[in-house]
Amino acid sequence: RKIAATNLKLCFPELTENQLHNLLYQHFESLGMGLLEMLSAWWLKDSLLKPLEHVEGLEYLDAALKRGKGVILLSAHFTSLELGCRFLTMHTIIHGLYRQHENPLIEYFMKKSRESQAEKAIPRDNIRELLRSLRNNKSVWLATDQNFGHKNSVFVDFFGIPAATNTAIPRLAKMSKATVIPFSIRRLTNSQGYKVTLQPALENFPSSDEVQDVLLINKLIETQIKQAPEQYLWVHRRFKDRPNGEKSFYD
Repeated sequence: RKIAATNLKLCFPELTENQLHNLLYQHFESLGMGLLEMLSAWWLKDSLLKPLEHVEGLEYLDAALKRGKGVILLSAHFTSLELGCRFLTMHTIIHGLYRQHENPLIEYFMKKSRESQAEKAIPRDNIRELLRSLRNNKSVWLATDQNFGHKNSVFVDFFGIPAATNTAIPRLAKMSKATVIPFSIRRLTNSQGYKVTLQPALENFPSSDEVQDVLLINKLIETQIKQAPEQYLWVHRRFKDRPNGEKSFYD
């Protein structure tokens, strides 16, 4: 709770204390729903989920796949993300990256559950397998909007605050020549279901400037978050690593 409260105060300094309190409460409501949605994404049949999905922008994905170079589906960690990925698997073949669990039993369960919806679940550190998927013209889901430390990261603004931001997406796009398509998932109000929005492919990406590339990604994610800020995963220590030995926000 303290981590989420700190993140919200950092990212939305214009809000009053009362507004921040309400947003924090809404976030934990969203987080609780997200846990149920994750189980639904893993276990429910397509026929039960289909009435809940509203997918926009599939034409951008179709056009990108026609290039034959693979597609990087760029997303952020929203509380309904697992369900958003499941909705996409109803329309295209998805390979997804995931973080392996240190417990072998939990790891087996998570991998099996994810591969029940996606064609392949790739461990996050298996870059060779990821590139193979892209070169086979698959759509690979990636979310690099978390703090992975200083290695392979640069400090660029996220809501106006320098944040260690992973450079994997521009690097992978350069190596594979894959198209990068941002997408987002938003839980609609009044039980109307979920809106998955695929955006147009990033143009002239990657550029020759890796820092500007990841800054562009952060700006895209900021725009997505502002549409439903309570649905972003604020419990992560996004600003854990600091530049030049700055004091941690979470102490």
